[in-house]
Amino acid sequence: MRPVIEIAIESKLWAEFAAPDALAALAEKVIAEAAAQSGVELTDGAEVSLLFCDDAFIATLNRQWRGLDKPTNVLSFPAGGDVSVAPILGDIVIAYETAAAEAGQEGKSLADHVSHLIVHGFLHLIGFDHVEDADAEEMEALERMILAGLGIDDPYKGGLAAVDGGAVAG
Repeated sequence: MRPVIEIAIESKLWAEFAAPDALAALAEKVIAEAAAQSGVELTDGAEVSLLFCDDAFIATLNRQWRGLDKPTNVLSFPAGGDVSVAPILGDIVIAYETAAAEAGQEGKSLADHVSHLIVHGFLHLIGFDHVEDADAEEMEALERMILAGLGIDDPYKGGLAAVDGGAVAG
């Protein structure tokens, strides 16, 4: 089952990357692949919200919810509960400047990196985490498989991938 995707763009910086319709299309494609490849059972019409913001906005969230006074690339806010019956899965927040800088440092397109951040965020919404090494390996393997299905190279090849944010319980 494909979740319903709600998109909000907080920062005009994202216009440098893509029009709102293109961002929505990218998010829908990526989340559909992530849902299919993860094998998650979702309720009909389950919703995922994506907020595309700037570093200042995400730094405030990061400080408030994780106690880290700095911007990050992605944060996930799972709604909690059983995702097979939950009408709302949660929110994914992605910061433009951090994502763009990381893509440049890693020599990949911003579209590929944003796709990875969306996959990472979605996996947090459906219950994956990377606190323990074994969980991180499982999550990264699933990310690789989903991204390969989208025609995107292994983001962890060479150890450069930077997915700094995480799930936020709250």
